[in-house]
Amino acid sequence: MADPDVKRLPIFQVDAFTDKPFAGNPAAVCLLEDVDLTDEHQQKIAAEMNLSETAYLRKLNSDDDFSSSSKFGLRWFTPTNEVALCGHATLASAATLFYMMKNPSPQLTFQTLSGDLFARREGDFISLDLPENKTQPLDREPYSQLLKALVGMTPIRDFQYCRSVGGDLLVRLTDDATRQTLESLRPDTVAMLAAQTQDIIRGVIVTVKGSLENGCVDNQGVMYDFISRYFAPWNGIAEDPVTGSAHTVLASYWAKELGKTEFYARQCSARGGDLKVRLREDRRVDVAGKATVVLQGMIRI
Repeated sequence: MADPDVKRLPIFQVDAFTDKPFAGNPAAVCLLEDVDLTDEHQQKIAAEMNLSETAYLRKLNSDDDFSSSSKFGLRWFTPTNEVALCGHATLASAATLFYMMKNPSPQLTFQTLSGDLFARREGDFISLDLPENKTQPLDREPYSQLLKALVGMTPIRDFQYCRSVGGDLLVRLTDDATRQTLESLRPDTVAMLAAQTQDIIRGVIVTVKGSLENGCVDNQGVMYDFISRYFAPWNGIAEDPVTGSAHTVLASYWAKELGKTEFYARQCSARGGDLKVRLREDRRVDVAGKATVVLQGMIRI
C-alpha cells in the first residue's frame, strides 16, 4: 500500500558537456513540481545523489508547467553545501526541460543566486548565457603550501583570483607544459584543505595554453585554445569533471592573454568534456555544450 506521507519527486541524471553516456560531468536534476522542499531536504538529497551538483528546478507561479513555461527558479547543491553558480548543472537542467519534458521554448530563463541565467538551443548544442567573472593577480607566497599540494614542482606562469564566482584561484602553467603535464597532475586534496582553511576559495582552476605541439587537440586534430582541470575539495569535490562556471573565469582570462573572444576548450578530467566558449561585448559569456540524459525516476522523501 502506498504511504500517503511519502512524497515522490521526478529526478534525472544528466551527463553535461558530452554527447555520450558516462562522459562529461554528471548532475542530478530534481523537478519540485508543487512540493516546496526545505533547504535541509535539498541538501540531504544532494548528499544522497553524491554527484558534484544536484539542481532543483521550481515553478515561479502556480499555473506554470515544466513542459511549456520558459522561466523557472534554479538552485544548486553539492553534497555538502549550496553554491552560487554551477554551469554544468544549469546545462543539465535545460537538457531535462528540452529533451525529457519536451519544452518547446527556444530560450529558458533561470532565476538564481547569480541573477538571471539563460539557456537556448543552438542545433545539437545548448548554449548557456552566463556572467563574465574577471580575475586579478594574486601574491603566490601566502598560497605556497597550497600550490605545492596542487602542482608539486611543476612551473607556474601566472596566479590569479576571481572573487565574483565564489572564490576561484586560477593557476596557469608555463607554456612549455603539455596536455600530458596537466593530465598527470595528482593534487593532494587533503594537503590542499589543510593549507587553506579560510572560507574564501570555492575551487582551483589549473590551465594550459593550447597548441598543436603540446598535444592540445581533439580526436579530429582540431586545436583547443586552452585546456584546464578544476579541483574543489572545499566543496566536497576532489575534481569536477567539466565545470561550466569555471569557463566564465577562463574566458575572461584567456581573452586578455590571446586577444580573441571565441574559444574551443577542453576540460581534461578522466571523464572530460569539450566546450565552445564566447566572451561577448556585453561582458556575458556563452558556454555551449551537448548533454545526455542517462537516468530518470522518482525520489522518495
